[in-house]
Amino acid sequence: MLLLFETAAGFALFKVLKEDKLKEVDDLFDNFTSLDLAQKVVKLKAFSKFQNTTEALAAATAVVDSKLGKGLKKFLKKHAVGEELGVLDKKLGGIVQEKLGISCIYSNAVMELTRGVRNQLQGLISGLAGTDLRPMSLGLSHSLSRYKLKFSPDKVDTMIVQAIGLLDDLDKELNTYAMRVREWYGWHFPEMTKIVSDNIAYAKCARFMGTRDTAASLDFSGILDEDVETRLKEAALISMGTEISQEDLASINDLATQVIELSEYRAQLFDYLKSRMTAIAPNLTVLVGELVGARLIAHAGSLVNLAKHPASTVQILGAEKALFRALKTKHETPKYGLIYHASLIGQAAPKHKGKISRVLAAKCSLATRVDALGDADDASIGLEARAKVEARLRQLEGKGLASDGAAARGKEQPGRYDKSKPAGGALVAAPKAYNADADAVAPAADGKKDKKKKKAEEVAEDEDGDAPAPKKAKKDKEEKKENKEKKENKEKKEKKEKKGKKAKE
Repeated sequence: MLLLFETAAGFALFKVLKEDKLKEVDDLFDNFTSLDLAQKVVKLKAFSKFQNTTEALAAATAVVDSKLGKGLKKFLKKHAVGEELGVLDKKLGGIVQEKLGISCIYSNAVMELTRGVRNQLQGLISGLAGTDLRPMSLGLSHSLSRYKLKFSPDKVDTMIVQAIGLLDDLDKELNTYAMRVREWYGWHFPEMTKIVSDNIAYAKCARFMGTRDTAASLDFSGILDEDVETRLKEAALISMGTEISQEDLASINDLATQVIELSEYRAQLFDYLKSRMTAIAPNLTVLVGELVGARLIAHAGSLVNLAKHPASTVQILGAEKALFRALKTKHETPKYGLIYHASLIGQAAPKHKGKISRVLAAKCSLATRVDALGDADDASIGLEARAKVEARLRQLEGKGLASDGAAARGKEQPGRYDKSKPAGGALVAAPKAYNADADAVAPAADGKKDKKKKKAEEVAEDEDGDAPAPKKAKKDKEEKKENKEKKENKEKKEKKEKKGKKAKE
């Protein structure tokens, strides 16, 4: 039996001298506590050294991906044909057995044997010193890490995930800082809060104006509209705010500067995110926009992970808490998650948002798979899918189909058949009504009437105004009972009246 062992310096084949030791898996490592004991169990048969780092990287990459490289294939053909081979990777062993016809073994004993060989590797491989193996291992690990990071398709959309996360954090911080500027400067000029509604414009005005006394002599045309500027100057003359020192004003100006710089950086980050989304996921961007598309990718982890999700999962992505709460309490499940913020769903009426979100999620799922796994760089599929969603939206709103996006493909379907019109289009006489009286009814076996005939007789009697005999008897009985009760009540009343008259007399 042979053992295949991969090192940073090359591939090694060890001959197992005592195969009976493999049966005792728990005690196998004790035979490798020293080099002398290890040499009694295994012996180096062949060693294939890598010529350079490029060859080592190619071989290591193939082994990591469970592939049979050219160098390893040539090495095994030369030294392992006709032998039994122990391997660490079950998938690689299957490929070797299929392509080279070499019987491969994968078991706990092989893993324990490999562990023992690794412990005494320097002594078992002749001519390979420890000082040579360590830098080789370090160099190969660095090269392999750089290769995986550079060529992994999952790492390309990492920039999108990081960018959208930073954008959301910036929005929160920017809003907090802007509210602090309004509250702080509002002590000095409280009327400005209602006049200037935009946070960035407020920060620019506060930094540009300083104290409110200088507002009348300044030109705010680069920041505010003309009517807003006029109102601001008028309010500055009659403001009820308190006076502040230059030290306080300097602190406010520093905070306002931070708000302005953060807003400018946010605009730059948004432009970067738009360019990355257009390059990586053009079809998804056309359907739902840059921000919603980036949030879907970030929530799924990567573009490939999002492509693996079905349309039903994409539809409620981001609403997991609401979904499981609804399932637990047996209420209605949510109809949309992050996809709710897409412009197409925003255009729909509230009663149509669920249907449009379902249609849009199906198209997003298709577009994401094209972006992640397809070779095309254009957004033709996304544009076509958006046209179909818009056509569906118009159809729900009652405007009809106005574009070819929702037109049915294939052959033209025949129109609905109208039996009152012949093939030529001329009208014909109306068909005769069905005559129920002409039906022949077989007598029942018990001598009783058929249920259908009995029912038909009852209906006919109702139409003639005469109720069936049982019903009539019941009705008469009820009427007699009511008349009797009325008569008794009348007699009781008369008796009471007579008694009352006698008592008075």
